[in-house]
Amino acid sequence: MFLDVLRRRNPKFIEAAIALHREGKIPANAYVLDLDTVEANARLLKTEAERLGMKIFAMTKQVGRASSFSKAVMRGGIDRSVAVDMACARATHRAGLKVGHLGHLQQVARHEANAAAAAFQPDFWTVFNETKAGEAAAGAAAAGYVQNLLARIRAEGDTFYRGHEGGFDADDVAAVADAFDRLKGGRFAGITTFPALLFDHATRKVLPTHNLTTLAKAAEALAKSGRNGIEINAPGTTSAVMLPALAEAGASQCEPGNGLHGTTALHAVDDLPELPAVCYLTEVSHLSGGKAYCLGGGFYIDPIFPDYDVQAIVSGEPTVAATALRSVEIPPPSAIDYYAMIDASGPKAPKPGDTAVFGFRGQAFVTRAYVVGVSGISKGMPKVETIENSFGEPESWPV
Repeated sequence: MFLDVLRRRNPKFIEAAIALHREGKIPANAYVLDLDTVEANARLLKTEAERLGMKIFAMTKQVGRASSFSKAVMRGGIDRSVAVDMACARATHRAGLKVGHLGHLQQVARHEANAAAAAFQPDFWTVFNETKAGEAAAGAAAAGYVQNLLARIRAEGDTFYRGHEGGFDADDVAAVADAFDRLKGGRFAGITTFPALLFDHATRKVLPTHNLTTLAKAAEALAKSGRNGIEINAPGTTSAVMLPALAEAGASQCEPGNGLHGTTALHAVDDLPELPAVCYLTEVSHLSGGKAYCLGGGFYIDPIFPDYDVQAIVSGEPTVAATALRSVEIPPPSAIDYYAMIDASGPKAPKPGDTAVFGFRGQAFVTRAYVVGVSGISKGMPKVETIENSFGEPESWPV
């Protein structure tokens, strides 16, 4: 799905990645990042957010919290991260990003709250219930500051991915705000949900969810109770072209993730300002039964689209030619992806050692893939900057 966009809009990236792999500088089973393009994408998003008066936090989980990715984002003007979990907070903090938002999507575990407050002092901390609010506030009090708390809210008709449910009843938001303000070390700062925007397959457009209406109604209730100027955090399918709609709906914060590397669902169907900046690269191991088996480990394809014909560029030399495209069978999520199976029929069949490049919307942080940051592609001088694991930690590759 995204390979077509990659080949058309950033072919030099594919060619550079294949060349570096052929030279033994990039490992198989790696998410490869075009850092020059990430920087340019970050600058686009930062400029638009600034124009609209929105705070902007970078999501890094999709590309394995790579330190070189964080640094590219910082060069593009974004200096804060949103941490989907504590591992993201540690990795982005270590890379130099300030933790702008903690606790959303995953809440902070009880015995990590004090350490999170002391180490990160996040600008905002999302909580789903009174217990978590108390833990965050207590951690902040122990660290000597007052924590801005965001209440995750929910209402009938809201959309949540299965396993993402939770939050305060939106009808109780005024009382929740008062309760937060009574906590030593805590203060009510605003409200949040996820997803506020979703790609609609029927219209091939990004549309607001009911959650965005819930946020607006809650903000009205808070205004009636005397609270104005609250923060409204409304993430989901973030591209520069979607920020005006979010701002118009009242959002004061945005959190681009896939937008930073050009792989939101909308990027697959429209040419948006952000260019694609990530691919998955591996190599052919062996042939069997008319299939070329390529090494796996990173084949988590985010299921935002119905099943489609997954393809890869398979070649022994740098190319983006259509003749190098091969259909690939990916193991189901219930299986360990030791290998994926490439069609080896017809002329120019893949050979062991050939490079295979995929373009899909990944979630590198849930895989065992390497994450490789490459700079200099825009200048014709590609250079591997980092080879890390999915926690943003250096890997001693090849051994």
